[in-house]
Amino acid sequence: MNNETFNLSIRKFLKMVGVNSQREIEQAVAKAIAENRIKGSESFPVTVTLKLPGLNLDVSFQDKISLE
Repeated sequence: MNNETFNLSIRKFLKMVGVNSQREIEQAVAKAIAENRIKGSESFPVTVTLKLPGLNLDVSFQDKISLE
């Protein structure tokens, strides 16, 4: 195994997930505010599930996202 290639691959994946997740969340919040479904001061529970079937990995991470 090439550790440098492995680490770069993980970082590339995590960057892609982070950037795309942030964009999706921002768009969902903007849409909900525009449709008056939320006020913009809420907090929302959030869960991300990471699955890597080839290694039998299935783990969830939970937190909350606050708008204020």
